[in-house]
Amino acid sequence: MATLLSWHMAKACHDLGDESSAMMHARAAGVSAEQAEHPALSALVHGLKSLISYWSGRGEDALFHARRGAAEYQQVHGTVSVWLPSLEARAAALLGDAAGAAAGVEQAGRRREAVEPDDLAELGGLLTFPVEKELYYRVETQVLLGQGATGTATGEAAEQAVAAFSDPDAPFWAFGDEAGARCNLAVVRLHDDELDGTVDALRPVLDLPPAQRNRGIVVSAQRVHRALGHSLARTSHLARELREEIAQYAPATPPATALPR
Repeated sequence: MATLLSWHMAKACHDLGDESSAMMHARAAGVSAEQAEHPALSALVHGLKSLISYWSGRGEDALFHARRGAAEYQQVHGTVSVWLPSLEARAAALLGDAAGAAAGVEQAGRRREAVEPDDLAELGGLLTFPVEKELYYRVETQVLLGQGATGTATGEAAEQAVAAFSDPDAPFWAFGDEAGARCNLAVVRLHDDELDGTVDALRPVLDLPPAQRNRGIVVSAQRVHRALGHSLARTSHLARELREEIAQYAPATPPATALPR
């Protein structure tokens, strides 16, 4: 219980953009998990540290925590065993390491085939990593590497990820994951300068109330803003309006390293 409390406090602090407090609570969660001798929770803590580092633009730290968790807790067979290599893939992509990202995606696929329900699965919620979220991570990995356009495998996967998170009644649904999936689709559509399609994908994200614009959503929106700046259609009236709306939506600029290179 102490581990779970500290873990969720860390996640809440992260969502609020307080990385220092988030890592402090994550470290407390790690100590409690070790004292409880609960490998799955210990692995989950490493995943959270990777997540916090990733959205703070510290790709090297995100990669370290994901790989350490996977290496130290190979005996874990719950969905956290899929989350760790998925986190590794995104962190590698943030660093521009295509080979490392591909290895992470492949490892996640192998671990998915070997998943066995554990006590974290019984608790559910943020403590699990369903196939829909794995798809979202895989798409984001490819988008960070500059891959994908409408009609490609990545483009199709981006559409599928948005569709998967379009039902708020789904047991795995989270507004942050839907927003992230939509931002990824928006960037994919920008590869083909589909501004109308980009706006359609992004509109629900921009309409989120301020209280729901957590750290990850702000960074994801800023990635679309950056992609718009590199689009051939960037000088169009619609593109300028969209960039201005995103700038007003997320005025706090995230670390440059949290954005694709």
